[in-house]
Amino acid sequence: MTTDYHEPVLLAETLGQLDLKSGSVIIDGTLGGGGHAEAILDHTGPDGILIGLDLDSDAIREAATRLRGYGERVRLFQSSFRRIDDIAAEIAPTSIDGIVLDLGVSSHQLDAPERGFRFGTTGDPGSVASESPLDMRMDGLGDRPPASSLLATWSAEKLEKIFSKYGQLPGSRRLANGIIDRRKSEPLETAADLVHLIRELGIGRGRKHNPATLVFQALRIAVNDELGALEEGLQAAIRVLRPGGRLAVIAYHSLEDRLVKQTFRAAAKGCTCPPEWPACACGIEPTLKLLTRRPIVPDGGEIEKNPRARSARLRAAARLEAA
Repeated sequence: MTTDYHEPVLLAETLGQLDLKSGSVIIDGTLGGGGHAEAILDHTGPDGILIGLDLDSDAIREAATRLRGYGERVRLFQSSFRRIDDIAAEIAPTSIDGIVLDLGVSSHQLDAPERGFRFGTTGDPGSVASESPLDMRMDGLGDRPPASSLLATWSAEKLEKIFSKYGQLPGSRRLANGIIDRRKSEPLETAADLVHLIRELGIGRGRKHNPATLVFQALRIAVNDELGALEEGLQAAIRVLRPGGRLAVIAYHSLEDRLVKQTFRAAAKGCTCPPEWPACACGIEPTLKLLTRRPIVPDGGEIEKNPRARSARLRAAARLEAA
């Protein structure tokens, strides 16, 4: 069954890295529309189990519809992948053979104006969906405040930090101060409000890429604590995998990919003692074997079919035997 909810990225490559077999138990920690999950179920039948997680209730509903033909082989949870170990301990019938994380925002979330993840209409990055609220929460209604609340309450220093760190935005301080000045007279509540302010301040003027893209990325990461969730989720995934189990992660921007790379390399290295020490004193053993020395990227055909796949980077690793 295919849907327009979200096109799975690097699908064949991900399935290959997971080394699927009949009866495998796999966690899809970023369920989306269920594209990766459906393919995993097809490759692990007739007894394979798919445990699907997603913060977005829309994604859970879509996946439940898409995967209903697989019956009891599917177990879905509205939850962050940072809780993978808790959920696995609660319901997994056996050890976990593989975990896949497809990071970032789904096509459905990007294309739903009420979610506030984007500022332009499809195919026209210079246009503004003026009625789009500055929400950006992955779960839509969760305990975290929306982006508009951050813009209304955070200090200039805190705003500058997220624009600089998460968006690598030239003019981060000028934008932060401009937000403080603007909110004294009127709130920033819609995508249009924020984009107009960026233009008025001349942020990124003359640059090739639209600076609003970097601003919206930074806000989205901050609203959802994406890097914190990823750091916790990677460690949780490593803990629950059986020896030989596979972890495949698709990242879409350099901050995510760097964190995945550093986590994998640290887990593959183990020992944290200074290199000049003659022998290990920390006792930390390697827990992963790297399967991809360099990230796997989409080919031209996939990018032509799905332009949003352009920045995707797939890294994979296997769990080592406990010492």
